[in-house]
Amino acid sequence: MAIEKVYVNNNTSIIQDEVLAHRLGLIPIFADPRLFEYVSEGDEEGTPSDTIVFDLKVKCTKNPTADTTDPDDLYKNHKIYSRHLKWIPIGNQSDLFKEGDIRPVDDDILIAKLRPGQELDLRMHCVKGIGKDHIKFSPVATASYRLLPEITLLAPVQGVKAEKLQKCFSPDVIEIDIVDGVKTARVAHPRKDTCSREVLRHDDLKDLVRLSKIRDHFIFSIESTGALAANILFSEAVKILMNKCQSFLSKIKT
Repeated sequence: MAIEKVYVNNNTSIIQDEVLAHRLGLIPIFADPRLFEYVSEGDEEGTPSDTIVFDLKVKCTKNPTADTTDPDDLYKNHKIYSRHLKWIPIGNQSDLFKEGDIRPVDDDILIAKLRPGQELDLRMHCVKGIGKDHIKFSPVATASYRLLPEITLLAPVQGVKAEKLQKCFSPDVIEIDIVDGVKTARVAHPRKDTCSREVLRHDDLKDLVRLSKIRDHFIFSIESTGALAANILFSEAVKILMNKCQSFLSKIKT
């Protein structure tokens, strides 16, 4: 869900209407898109099942009791944040959602700065979309994957070499056990390895270790904008991939 339409009743700030609308559109909205439908083509008003409405009405005034030059004390409402957006339930939304269920993900996103006499009076419509149309609809912040590192000790590494080997890798990757009274290196947590290949710089160690990756073990890293949890994003992405595969297979069969 993201702000798609901004109706400007009044904007006396120095920010142009189109720039302000663009800034508002990029504010992540905390709302589960699975509970909403895609807006119908040509529908300008929206319905409770496909549209979320926000109002933004703020006016900057002077603080008559201020005796400082600090703008934070001198003016009231001179910084407009995402927390100033007020959700306006339409239809039966007030029965389906309680206060706090629909809101900006973060309260401290700066939208604009005002001076006494300037004000904003806006109404915004949020709709459901996909990231292919605009990045603002994507609930994913950063997503990446890597193969699981595989570290194989080709020969026992003991004594001083074991301690030296341990320092060549990230913490907890190599652990040292006492075997028959001798310090012996052991690969404990290869997942924590950052693949620095530092060990290959040491002539006395590089022939004792083989570095590779397991080609069928993927480690996904997903960061969310806050609208949905990362684990939900992954499961929903897998569902979309499965649907695409089924669609592709059906076309092959026909």
